[in-house]
Amino acid sequence: MRRNTIFHMITLALAAFLSTVPPSPVAAQQAAAPAQVAPPPDRTVLPIPEPRYPHSTVLNARNATPPPRSEVKAPANAPNVLIVLIDDMGFGQSSAFGGPVNMPTVDRMANAGLRYNEFHTTALCSPTRAALLSGRNHHMNNMGSITETATAFPGQTGQRPNSVAPVAEMLRLNGYSTAAFGKSHETAAWEVSPSGPTDRWPTRSGFDKFYGFLGGETNQWAPLLYDGMNQVELPTDPNYHFMTDMTDQAIKWVQAEKSLTPDKPFFIYFAPGATHAPHHVPKEWIARYKGKFDQGWDKLREETLARQIKLGVVPAGTKLAPKPEAIKDWATLSPDEKKLFARQMEVFAGFGEYADAEIGRLIRAIEATGHLGNTLIFYIVGDNGSSAEGGMNGLFNEYTYFNGAHETVQDILKHYDELGGPTTYPHFAAGWAVAGDTPFTWTKQVASSYGGTRNGMAIHWPRGITAKGELRSQWHHVIDIAPTILEAAGLPEPKSVNGTAQTPIEGVSMVYTFADSKAPSRHTTQYFEIFGNRAIYRDGWLAGTVHRAAWEFKARRPLEDDIWELYDTRTDFSLANDLAAKNPVKLKELQDLFLKEAVKYSVLPLDDRLTERFVAALVGRPDLMAGRTSLTVYDGMKGMSENVFINLKNKSHTITAEVEIPKNGADGVILAQAGRFGGWSFYLKNGKPAYTYNWLGLQRYTVAATQSVPAGKATLRFDFAYDGGGLGKGGTGTLFVNGKEVAKGRIEKTQFAVFSADEGADVGADEGTPVTEAYKVPFKFTGKIDKVTIDLKEMKTADKEKAETARKEAGMKKALSD
Repeated sequence: MRRNTIFHMITLALAAFLSTVPPSPVAAQQAAAPAQVAPPPDRTVLPIPEPRYPHSTVLNARNATPPPRSEVKAPANAPNVLIVLIDDMGFGQSSAFGGPVNMPTVDRMANAGLRYNEFHTTALCSPTRAALLSGRNHHMNNMGSITETATAFPGQTGQRPNSVAPVAEMLRLNGYSTAAFGKSHETAAWEVSPSGPTDRWPTRSGFDKFYGFLGGETNQWAPLLYDGMNQVELPTDPNYHFMTDMTDQAIKWVQAEKSLTPDKPFFIYFAPGATHAPHHVPKEWIARYKGKFDQGWDKLREETLARQIKLGVVPAGTKLAPKPEAIKDWATLSPDEKKLFARQMEVFAGFGEYADAEIGRLIRAIEATGHLGNTLIFYIVGDNGSSAEGGMNGLFNEYTYFNGAHETVQDILKHYDELGGPTTYPHFAAGWAVAGDTPFTWTKQVASSYGGTRNGMAIHWPRGITAKGELRSQWHHVIDIAPTILEAAGLPEPKSVNGTAQTPIEGVSMVYTFADSKAPSRHTTQYFEIFGNRAIYRDGWLAGTVHRAAWEFKARRPLEDDIWELYDTRTDFSLANDLAAKNPVKLKELQDLFLKEAVKYSVLPLDDRLTERFVAALVGRPDLMAGRTSLTVYDGMKGMSENVFINLKNKSHTITAEVEIPKNGADGVILAQAGRFGGWSFYLKNGKPAYTYNWLGLQRYTVAATQSVPAGKATLRFDFAYDGGGLGKGGTGTLFVNGKEVAKGRIEKTQFAVFSADEGADVGADEGTPVTEAYKVPFKFTGKIDKVTIDLKEMKTADKEKAETARKEAGMKKALSD
């Protein structure tokens, strides 16, 4: 305390002395000279080069003047930017576009801003997100499909090139704070591991902050999350839900950003997992829709179209496009089917409203900081059309479908009251997806139809948009968002980013539409392509072909023989009147144009392979486990997805753990893969070794010893002797402690294709949901694990061929649903 007082006195005395010292002649001369002014930055090269100043020749700092401080700042009055992207919601589902799902936040943004009814996406998740965040077409991002089905062809590798910098990186290097919350699904599946490379993880893709998940979907009650590049340990709160969690995280971030740097603009990408399957939502939100879908999907299409016309988002006189033949008429369904399907839609609608309410909470938090007026908000209601990937009956557990275990209506009805809750992993029937894409015919994945590619959008920016509640019908595409942000912020398109010359932005800014509802559309040509479904738009005309519907896992015909359709969208909003036969000349013109655009944007060769694309070796995709028959893992390794973990399905194998047991015994998981909806766990319970195989959450088989493992070093081994003779067969499990057999039992069924899209393999714990209800997660191991080794045993040739074929088929189904 005394030392601090003395120091303070000395400081005051020194300051008083210096105030009496006259400036030196050199300093006085420099003070009289005009101050150096930093030249305006060249923002076409990012990072903005630091100014170079000559080295000083002045000996004494008192006699020198420092150069101007070099600091990158956004242009004056550049807006904050918030992009909200809902997942798997069709044009006709949100109340803001005539749908049955009450979404007051979208309504608020549209009523106080602009509503766009001719905005388009790519028809699938990863491609839309890559295009949105870069301003370039999805194939130019190498994201022709999702990362799990990447191939060796340019346009399809699943790895964004350095020449396609994301808009987040452009903004960050221009003085913005940047953050992403929710779903990413833009990192190559084989790169999601500690080994990286991490170049395409969110925090290496322009975002200072990331909190969310990297795959195509996640369990909303127990997600596998990353904060930056670190896996998050979930709280034990029984009411936890990711939708609320990600909103809390975003609010905390924006509050801190505006507290510390109120003049620094932010860019937030807010992408919920809602409303992608699994449809997980608290019961009180489901209850809001009780009985509201008893009329069925056919009547709902009619009601939605009527509301759309009344709102003005669909022109008067528009007719419903035909319903796909595969979708049954509601009137022909049994009472049980109607009961189940209506409940599925209640769950979905509750999920949508709940997500919108949380988004509203985020926007109100921005408003509370006083910065909403200069925040440019894009609320995009869907990254593609509504998803028909639940099939004709919907699903209680999505993984039954991918493993060939058919769920009947009666099977799902047993879980009627659970649907949407943490014991389910549900999806709705395809009929609701068609209704959700009203007034169009098709759904997600069908890039040749506006049912797959048209999504509603609201833009809200009080400082930059004076119009309130107006409709904008200019034709635009998701690649137009990035150039719109740059123009609104007063930033040029960069020619070079991080030392790499950039592929020019391919989108068109939408700023011209903000003040002029009648301005002609500036985005006049656009191709679409996903898995062979393809189309071309040009000046109001749309030509396309449905190569395969979402519920079909075989192409309808060879690519060369596809049947094309032709629509004049200027007079046929819903694509109900095919003009291909009447105007073959226009059709041929557009088909030729598609091929030119396909070459230009690296779309060719078209790749409609279904089963092959899920097998890395067949399509040239990297595979960390290629050729390996053994894998050793260590304590603390967790969240290893099936893309980076050894595949032990349909084959005999051993799991050997080298552990140390303390004197008072040990409990906990040694190694587990996946969780409640399918997986396995090798663990100690009350000191006794056990192995549980969970077959799709429907049947659990446990092999358990009766004696505890003695203290000290121990070798625990589980040996699985697969029966063979096909896929998904059973086998015999045997437990050994220090080489001695301690238990044996039958496992009658196994999953032949997929365990989980998001729950991985964990060493020393079982994260997420439990494989077995015999313990509560994470059930961490209380002893010491030195290592765990998984050894595969050679399969018979016939079984190997069957396993490969089935894995391809089921894997493709799973990948498509993402």
